[in-house]
Amino acid sequence: MKRIGLILLLMLLTLCGCSRENAAQPAETGAWSDIVVGFSQLGAESSWRIANTESIRKAAEDYGYGLMMDNANQKQDRQIDAIRSFIAYRVDVIVFSPIVEGGWDHVLKEAAKAEIPVILVDRMIETEDEDLYTAYVGADFYLEGQKAGRYLKAKADAMGAEHLNIVEISGTIDSTPMRDRHAGFMDAISDDPRLTVLESVSGDFLRSKGAECMRQLLNTYDSKDIDVIYSHNDSMTLGIMDVLEERGIRPGEDIIMISVDGEKAAVDALREGRINCIVQCNPHLGEDVMKLVRDLKAGLSVPKISHPFEAVFSDLDDTKEVEGF
Repeated sequence: MKRIGLILLLMLLTLCGCSRENAAQPAETGAWSDIVVGFSQLGAESSWRIANTESIRKAAEDYGYGLMMDNANQKQDRQIDAIRSFIAYRVDVIVFSPIVEGGWDHVLKEAAKAEIPVILVDRMIETEDEDLYTAYVGADFYLEGQKAGRYLKAKADAMGAEHLNIVEISGTIDSTPMRDRHAGFMDAISDDPRLTVLESVSGDFLRSKGAECMRQLLNTYDSKDIDVIYSHNDSMTLGIMDVLEERGIRPGEDIIMISVDGEKAAVDALREGRINCIVQCNPHLGEDVMKLVRDLKAGLSVPKISHPFEAVFSDLDDTKEVEGF
């Protein structure tokens, strides 16, 4: 009866819509099985995020699962509201991408009390009780930062560089990718006296904020004093490049550009020589997530952490066959 009532409710929401702008919305998933997944996405701030959302939606459809989707529009309180709505609707599994690491324990204790397993996607949380989430599916962000640092050291070797000044444009403060991409990069270059980080500023993973950060940096530093820009995602990188080119600075030539993600526009810029390196961050996590949902509902044990394969594309290699998302 619970499942019939839930499906009728979702059908009603589909026909009538919701009065609350950010209310959880059922996705179009074809013929449903007896499994319903609640998914809270943190936003739609980049091509990566949009591709990630579509991957979740498509995988749920392929598995025949009901899917309630919610876009938090970069607000943690909306994600918490969405999770509480999933608990109230008695979904089978809650899946969400936390915008920041802290502040989830109360609502996840509510999910645990309701005996609803929680899968984290793309980003981790900070908690004293790791039993509050069942599994994490997403990138190894620390390794991504290390890959960026390793590339820069190899690039410096290839150039015969004696010294390079770096500025870092990081992602959302206190988010997992921001923290780990920074830490991995710094650890990778810490033993190389040729490499100096002048400043690290947050662009919040947004193209507009990346451009804003670059304008501020060019007001602080002469462009000739900046040899390398390490940006935590392609959206910010593209905004940074817009500003550089407005100022007559050639990204990829006058300044070494290192980015993370692998969206099509960035891959095209890599081939054009306007970006020097892209550390891939795979957005296609839906299949792995829905496999975990299937195994959980079958009573099987699942891995606590699952990382997808991710490559590095750079001007030190052949990029002809590289495809963006």
